[in-house]
Amino acid sequence: QLQLVESGGGLVQPGGSLRLSCAASRFTLDYYAIGWFRQAPGKEREGVSCISSSGGSTNYADSVKGRFTISRDNAKNTVYLQMNSLKPEDTAVYYCAASGIGCGPSDGFFGSWGQGTQVTVSA
Repeated sequence: QLQLVESGGGLVQPGGSLRLSCAASRFTLDYYAIGWFRQAPGKEREGVSCISSSGGSTNYADSVKGRFTISRDNAKNTVYLQMNSLKPEDTAVYYCAASGIGCGPSDGFFGSWGQGTQVTVSA
């Protein structure tokens, strides 16, 4: 199974920014679409953003459009999620996941998941 490791989470004030990273070890991310998901306490996991294996296609949840940007650096074997203008409702554990068949409409398309990184937006 692919191993993914998220980093970059933390505590930030409303309006602040964070950049999450999703790195892989012992395999290349080049052939995989990578999605970011989040799960807040008491809520279901939701998709945040996804980027195709080539980086040529991206999508975003309506709640983060215009504030979050997903990107990838295949040379560094890393995918990023730049989060700006953060709001308290963005507080959640953020996970990255890999899909060998593209950015599908559900998390069932993603076969490998990281352990998550906590993002807390609070004054």
